[in-house]
Amino acid sequence: MYYTSVIMKARKENWKYFRHKYPEAHDAYETFGKALGPDGGPLDGKTCALIKLGIAAASQYDMAMRSHIEKALNTGCRPEEVEHAILQSATTAGFPRMMAALMIWREEKVKHQIT
Repeated sequence: MYYTSVIMKARKENWKYFRHKYPEAHDAYETFGKALGPDGGPLDGKTCALIKLGIAAASQYDMAMRSHIEKALNTGCRPEEVEHAILQSATTAGFPRMMAALMIWREEKVKHQIT
């Protein structure tokens, strides 16, 4: 758990570095993301967050999973919705990838004090 919190802090510090060092690239990335988000189409914020979470689960990228879990919770997704989105990856990405994502979710539940 300590390792995870250190890595997540490093991820956030890296984002700050990128934003400061490359402001034009950062702004372009943010604009791109907003254009694809709820303002850019018919899906609401929660749905977009859950889709991104499923993609992160399928990609098996640890930092993306943790980041999108945080974003989904901040968007108002209920823990049950987050877990259900992760389970959806099993039939497309494979059972082992879903299980790895589920393990990350369980760690994040502890971190966010979700029962």
